[in-house]
Amino acid sequence: MRRVLLVDGYNIIGDWPELRELQKNDLESARDLLIEEMAEYQAYMGMEVMIIFDAHMVPGLGKKYQNYRIKIIYTREKETADEKIEKLCRELKRVDTQIYVATSDFVEQRVIFASGAYRKSARELRNEVKEMEKDIKKDVIKTKKKKIKTKLPITDEMAEIFEKWRRGQH
Repeated sequence: MRRVLLVDGYNIIGDWPELRELQKNDLESARDLLIEEMAEYQAYMGMEVMIIFDAHMVPGLGKKYQNYRIKIIYTREKETADEKIEKLCRELKRVDTQIYVATSDFVEQRVIFASGAYRKSARELRNEVKEMEKDIKKDVIKTKKKKIKTKLPITDEMAEIFEKWRRGQH
């Protein structure tokens, strides 16, 4: 089953405290941080992610970018992110596809339900991202703790020295 997450970019930025604070002085950095977080989310959750940004924040015509293997879509002028998300829901709707939309816009949530997509509030998505980050940290620690296996009968101290040499950490 294909799973797709459509993210209302500026809605999420306006809701997550760390992004909301960052956007006050540097909107581009807030966008970049959201994109990085969603790229990690896609890689970890195995879910296709598309982030939709309103064009009024970025002059010019609507554009699509592929960044970190996720799609970043800027709507055309006079087209809102909500309209683009609704259009994508209709285009992507298939029996073998589950569509999730991350937004805290109440009106948009009602439209999403009507189109058969699932809703994730900005808060739910943020909680999932925070849990994912904790899981990744646990996995990294677990991997680091795994003992170096060797077929040579050497002491742990010697194995550690060889490992440092191998990594170029004399």
